[in-house]
Amino acid sequence: MIETALLEREMTAWRRDLHAHPEFGFEEKRTAAFVAAKLREFGLDDVTEGVGGTGVVGTLRRGTSNRAIALRADMDALRITEQGSADYRSQNQGVMHACGHDGHTTMLLGAARRLAEEGGFDGTVRFIFQPAEEWGKGALAMLNDGLMSRFPFEEIYGLHNMPGLPVGHFETRIGSFMSAEDNFEIVLKGVGGHAARPHWGNEVLVAACALVTNLQTIVSRRLSPTDIGVVSVTELITDGTRNALPGLARILGDARSFRPEVSAEIERQMRTIAEGTALAHNVGAEIIYTREFVPLVNDAALVGEAFAAAATVFKPEAIAAAKEPMTGSEDFARFLDHVPGCFVFVGNGENSAPLHNPTFDFNDAGLLYGTGFHVAITRRRLPER
Repeated sequence: MIETALLEREMTAWRRDLHAHPEFGFEEKRTAAFVAAKLREFGLDDVTEGVGGTGVVGTLRRGTSNRAIALRADMDALRITEQGSADYRSQNQGVMHACGHDGHTTMLLGAARRLAEEGGFDGTVRFIFQPAEEWGKGALAMLNDGLMSRFPFEEIYGLHNMPGLPVGHFETRIGSFMSAEDNFEIVLKGVGGHAARPHWGNEVLVAACALVTNLQTIVSRRLSPTDIGVVSVTELITDGTRNALPGLARILGDARSFRPEVSAEIERQMRTIAEGTALAHNVGAEIIYTREFVPLVNDAALVGEAFAAAATVFKPEAIAAAKEPMTGSEDFARFLDHVPGCFVFVGNGENSAPLHNPTFDFNDAGLLYGTGFHVAITRRRLPER
């Protein structure tokens, strides 16, 4: 059995190396090579690179059972300029690990090392290192590249660090856990002109401002109070300048929900409001609405298994069922369209910066907890005979 203190030191070094060399989705060439080299060093039975672009799948077999489970981590970083001061801060200008995927990758590598050296299970483990989670394309890319037929498994587990949750704490819940994410772009088209003569044209900025306000009524007035929904406008871009009224405006944002019917109603109401607002201001409107992430729904039985595994790693008082689902989204949900599974949160510290913040840093004190959960769920779901 590998010494815990040694493993923690090695994992901390891996994590900080990955943090210093972040890569955006489908560009994770160095990260994937790092992962593949480590898996081969640990002595896995098979390591396959280039799955779904830059994904890596490692396979470890022990015993005689035909059962197989999968453990998944995400590898990609965000297009954010890091403002941290650590000596391992990003060396890739404009890209940083602002969501802790460097930690997730490291925790799964640590589990691969422990399971390869210690065994303690009977069956097959697939270690899935996924690209491009942040923009919701990596899981689909791996699935479309034959993941399920090339590396079959019966259930899947994943985790994410959670700022605000103390290190050494664990949360998950049965059923809806994270929301769907829809993206929208509304383009308003009019006739721009001189700022001193608005009546000579048909500018779009006033219409755009009215539309941004009107969209807020979708959740407050168009959805049932019992349904969870979020509509957020995140960008308003025009082609105007200080003394020129714009003739084109783009309104972009996203919507979150937990049921397909709610997503469909948000889109329907958005189209009605956008077209009506445009008509009232005598401008044209084009609405583009896409569904990027599906809801993440945990399997009830496997949530119970996850809690039981967590009880061997975390203190009893540090294990909890999340009281309500989270309106963030997670690409892991795509795997749950194919097999049952469970996604969990592990604490990143009460004083952690928020996810996607330029000062965020994964808390290395949580590395062993994530690795421990991966190992524990493997041994529970693939018990030795």
